[in-house]
Amino acid sequence: MDTLLNILIFPGFLFVCLFGMVMEYVDRKLCARLQNRIGPSWFQPLADFIKLVAKANMIPEYADPTIFTFMPVLALAATTTAFLYVPIWQQQALLSFKGDVIVVLYLLTIPTFTFFLGGWYARGPFSMIGAARSITQLFAYEIPLFLSVLAPAMLANTWSLGEITVFFSKHPWLILFNIVGFVVALISLLGKLEKVPFDIPEAETEIVAGSFSEYSGKLLAIFRLSMDVELVVVSSVVSAVFLPFGLNYGFAAGFALYIVKVLFIVSLLSLLRNVFARLRIDQMINFCWKYLAPIALLQLVADLILKGAVKL
Repeated sequence: MDTLLNILIFPGFLFVCLFGMVMEYVDRKLCARLQNRIGPSWFQPLADFIKLVAKANMIPEYADPTIFTFMPVLALAATTTAFLYVPIWQQQALLSFKGDVIVVLYLLTIPTFTFFLGGWYARGPFSMIGAARSITQLFAYEIPLFLSVLAPAMLANTWSLGEITVFFSKHPWLILFNIVGFVVALISLLGKLEKVPFDIPEAETEIVAGSFSEYSGKLLAIFRLSMDVELVVVSSVVSAVFLPFGLNYGFAAGFALYIVKVLFIVSLLSLLRNVFARLRIDQMINFCWKYLAPIALLQLVADLILKGAVKL
């Protein structure tokens, strides 16, 4: 019973959904202030969600109704499930096993596939273009993101997020050797979250809303909520891998520090998205393959050399 409550309420589904809306507000507010705008009110994400839920779902005439309807639910299910494997206030997650880092990275690829399938089977011109861009962009940022996360895992000699945090809590100085990987991970997250300068799949000035152009009502609300949850999950994963501190101080201190770390990463992402202009899809792919992937590979090689040179 306790496990079920943890999965559904805290630190599971209800918590991550509400926290996702809070992080959406923080992201939008920071972007607005950086652009000399006031930004939204604190309740705006929740108000937007309630407004969309109150509206009817409109399914295009030529869309595949099953895929069109199921994709938002699958996106939200994948992101919330991934969150259960991420350490928050302690060194072990709610659900944890030896290879959970691989499962988390796999689950976090599913939302992009749902964006592609939902947009493609909506059969609208803008949604199909956005869907093609989403799946194309996936093959650009995933490799450097995976390499940047797996490098600390190789150094810690484990594929468990909890064990990675335990390792670096014992050897905190080794975090300094993964700063390059941390930067690569942040840049890759901008592509994964489809934020400027990698918001090509949903560029509103070009293709309206990309994959989501044909979505409305509850289905669009679920898609947007899944993106908020994904922001929290990827920020939590990065904080667990690259900022694994404060996970053995008890619930109150550990949870407070977790909130601070996620706020720090979201703030960095907001800053980065306001520094650069949108790239073309070919520029994005070239940047990831020519620069991000080799740099992430060098980080992996450096960690392997460090692992062989230092007895840990």
